[in-house]
Amino acid sequence: MAVQTHTLFLSTRGHADIHDITDRVQATLASSGLQNGVATVFCPSSTSALTTIEYESGCLSDLRRLFDEILPAQRDYAHNARWGDGNGHSHVRAALLGPSLTVPFVNGRLTLGTWQQIIYVDFDIRPRRRELIVQMIGE
Repeated sequence: MAVQTHTLFLSTRGHADIHDITDRVQATLASSGLQNGVATVFCPSSTSALTTIEYESGCLSDLRRLFDEILPAQRDYAHNARWGDGNGHSHVRAALLGPSLTVPFVNGRLTLGTWQQIIYVDFDIRPRRRELIVQMIGE
């Protein structure tokens, strides 16, 4: 088994900025030469997250609305009281989705469904340059 680790960079706008990173992860896999195994994408950030969804404007709007309804930015957050940075909701939203996603690959292709894309969501309150780690284990 081989292990390869790669880094992807994104420029984000914050405020639930959603990026489809499927093609970038697939390209990273293709350049690895690995054929069968698992790919893990990890975001070393406590205000962003990864998941899968159909990357379509209606689904994206619904996802943003869900987070606005269950974790509104205007609510009082203890994190904001402690640090005064106003992004308490960003941390909690990111914790719900989680910082990583693992996808098996077979014959050099991610095994995603037809309408399933890998998305990165930046919940923070300002633009950022983000780093993602893609680690593949396989043969």
